[in-house]
Amino acid sequence: MRDEDYGLFGPGSVTWRVMGEPVLMVGGIRALLLQALHPRSMWGTAQNSELMDPDAAWARLGRTVEFVRVRTYGTHEEVERVGRRVRKLHSKLTGLDMRTGETFRVDEVENLLWVHMGEVDSYLDVARRAGVRLSDADADAFVDEQRRAAEVVGLDPAGVPSSVAEMKAYYEEMRPKIWACREARVGLRRMFNPNVPRQMLPLKLAAPGIGLLVVSTLPRWARRMYGMPGLPTSDLAATLTLKGLYRTTHVLPERLRYTPDAKRARALTRAHQENNVDLSIAS
Repeated sequence: MRDEDYGLFGPGSVTWRVMGEPVLMVGGIRALLLQALHPRSMWGTAQNSELMDPDAAWARLGRTVEFVRVRTYGTHEEVERVGRRVRKLHSKLTGLDMRTGETFRVDEVENLLWVHMGEVDSYLDVARRAGVRLSDADADAFVDEQRRAAEVVGLDPAGVPSSVAEMKAYYEEMRPKIWACREARVGLRRMFNPNVPRQMLPLKLAAPGIGLLVVSTLPRWARRMYGMPGLPTSDLAATLTLKGLYRTTHVLPERLRYTPDAKRARALTRAHQENNVDLSIAS
């Protein structure tokens, strides 16, 4: 295999195996709802971005998607470039705590870590429930690999959970500190009836169903914070739906199922696996 810059992850990583699956789009939206439950994270975002402006929210979402794409598949130079831009932007921003009137930095470690863990937990949870083949060791490896992504936004990897058990402990510690503020509840309602560009009108029609699925994938405690039922039956229904979506996407040919980045990653991963098999046989 050529000597190539694969960025933060590369062939053989669990991240490349997981992140290209189309069903992970549900995980991305789930992450936004989970992240919004940290009041300062939500206020810092709402007060400094176009998030609460329905006409501009799609452009912001597009920039977020592009950041995740580059972070996952880009070269080290590309990742450093987008990371430097994000860190510089966050370093200039402050938010107002609506409870205390205190001004806080958007790039406080607690805020950055909460947002990071919301992504990691959401992608992993949706992937496993959908049926992506992941052992317990794979799940731990995914959480550990994502510490590299945490460093991109300015976190010290040493202070970021590196396993599923550490991630669960983190959420247990954080739950008494979080709740659904007004802005978070507005965001939740808007998800069911979003303002969309004319060319994306079909998405508006599908939004209620997508929104219901995404909410149902949240942890029960998170659903209750939003004032939604936290029933075990909702968990089961969400898992069955995710499995159905995953199987449906796999009916499609790979050339139609995956993005160009994901197709390249899968091809490189197969070559990596074949090369390891050849080396094993030779030895």
